[in-house]
Amino acid sequence: MGTAVFFGCAAIAFGPAAALVLLTVAAEPLRVIVLVAGAFFWLLSLLAASLLWFVSVQLSGREDAALLLPGAAAAVLLQELCRFACFKLLRKADEGLTTLSEDGRSPISLRQMAYVSGLSFGITSGVFSIINILADSAGPGTVGIHGDSPYYFITSAFITMALVLLHTFWGVIFFDACERRRAGGLGLVVGGHLLASGLTFLNPWYEASLGPIFILPLCTGLWAFGTAGGSFRNVLKC
Repeated sequence: MGTAVFFGCAAIAFGPAAALVLLTVAAEPLRVIVLVAGAFFWLLSLLAASLLWFVSVQLSGREDAALLLPGAAAAVLLQELCRFACFKLLRKADEGLTTLSEDGRSPISLRQMAYVSGLSFGITSGVFSIINILADSAGPGTVGIHGDSPYYFITSAFITMALVLLHTFWGVIFFDACERRRAGGLGLVVGGHLLASGLTFLNPWYEASLGPIFILPLCTGLWAFGTAGGSFRNVLKC
């Protein structure tokens, strides 16, 4: 049973992301490079957040729930700061590719870079957020035997899937806002990220956290679709 839970939750959490990578990224070498670059920048944010947490614990002399909320907020801000650094690097790379190309056009557009880097941020974030949960789901043990929620593993998988998709959408919106110098778009991305992270503190009250967390990808996905130039007319043509 534990093995079935493990593979089932892994498929829920990373199934959509794996499909996106195989269908839209794996066949293009430049997109694979951007995928790796995005993962590197997210890992930098994780390193910075870990160092900040270590320093905070050493200075305060305690490690309790009072530090979790500000620690999560700081981790979100560091992730968005590293996303901005990723944008600056990819923007420079895009200019270099444009200069080297024969027709004066970059072989990969900035919007494609935004999508792939956002997907990379989401996959890397999802792996680090659920890997220990998946390891525990393989057993041995029975979830909820001591009165806890039996839906812990599957709910964690669905939340991870939502966050992976959110990072993908945030990448598209964030890069567009940086390119057009729109502070409002940047603020909404950061605010949405803080809100999504804050909703996880409602767990194990899953009815209150899971619903809003899935409403966020729906709204953010529509926003990212419009930002990328999509329209209802294009959907009908497709």
